[in-house]
Amino acid sequence: MPPSSLRNFDLNLLKVFDAVMAERSLTSAAHQLALTQPAVSNALRRLRETLGDELLVRQGRNLVPTPRAQELWPAVRDTLLRLQTAIAPNVFDPASASTTFVLTMADATAAELMPPLVELITERAPDVSLRVVPLTTRDPRRLLDEGHADLAIGNFPAVMADLTARAQSGERVPFLHHRLFQGDYVCTMRKGHPLAKGRLTLDRFCAARHMLVSFSGRAYGFIDEALGALDRSRRVVLTVNQFFTAGKIVAHSDLLTVLPRHFVGVTGFADRLVLRELPFTPPTIQVDALWHQRKDASSAHAWLRTRVAELAAKAFDE
Repeated sequence: MPPSSLRNFDLNLLKVFDAVMAERSLTSAAHQLALTQPAVSNALRRLRETLGDELLVRQGRNLVPTPRAQELWPAVRDTLLRLQTAIAPNVFDPASASTTFVLTMADATAAELMPPLVELITERAPDVSLRVVPLTTRDPRRLLDEGHADLAIGNFPAVMADLTARAQSGERVPFLHHRLFQGDYVCTMRKGHPLAKGRLTLDRFCAARHMLVSFSGRAYGFIDEALGALDRSRRVVLTVNQFFTAGKIVAHSDLLTVLPRHFVGVTGFADRLVLRELPFTPPTIQVDALWHQRKDASSAHAWLRTRVAELAAKAFDE
């Protein structure tokens, strides 16, 4: 689209494009925009003709964005949000708001943060809703970029390193973050396990059968990286994608697993477990809140971030 054609460009088409990209459904986008589905289809057709690209193509029941649409969407979202903030700035009032926040985090983190957050929401923001979706990756930037989550909470060392390097090089960084807490991990086993007594040496640890909590299913994690630095390894015979599942299995087997120290106390079955200090020094676990820059100006999102940070400080400083 040449610059001169912007004079006759209908900006409402971008609102439709944003909604369809977020929902991946004409019906859902129409509901969100309070339009009919034919009106949404017509707007999308006009935008396709203007830009000379299909933008979204149907594959079975799904609408799949083209590379051009993926490239265009972040700029469209940022622009619409800035316009909305400039034209109709609003201050979030938790007592009267009916906002829905979507958070993504591992079950161990949710077990600590969600009970007090639900209590706080109930008291201060009774019409606000929370959705927690499973964290299945160590890099949630795509989820945040595509609007599938408002806030990601977890240990994202590679993401933090990448964002820091980009910022130091002067590159625009579209994600912001805040350090919530620092945690440590312990070797966990059932009561009566052969390794529950006596010194847990590195040899005994490496010779045991292990279970690993792995979001990807890959049988290699940060503990294995730390062992590799010592030219040692362990045998991982099982991977699961939830910390609660790992705790349950360990309580009824001879497998060892490594769990966040804080998490063990909220499992409900800590009395069946024995915690042993690891026989080597693992890396410190930093847990961060990560969000897209377009959310930063939102007073509602700022309120959520502040409450999460306050609750994390209270929970993990105790």
